[in-house]
Amino acid sequence: MAKQSGAQKKTVERIMHEYKHGELKKGRGGKVKSRKQAIAIGLKEAGASKYASKAENKRNLRHTKQKERKGQTAMQQKEKR
Repeated sequence: MAKQSGAQKKTVERIMHEYKHGELKKGRGGKVKSRKQAIAIGLKEAGASKYASKAENKRNLRHTKQKERKGQTAMQQKEKR
């Protein structure tokens, strides 16, 4: 796997934080219980997956950053309540 950028590191940190506090959800809404699954979700959202193409990784990071700017992450939604 290539070296991660600062933005990618912050995204993975946020995902792991959500996992540790029980806020990270799967695609259909159930909570993630496996640490390995949480890491895989974090790498995919950060655009740092070694299994995805460069274009797909770029798109995933762009989508995640847009979600963070809009305040749609689990951590940001919990803080607003």
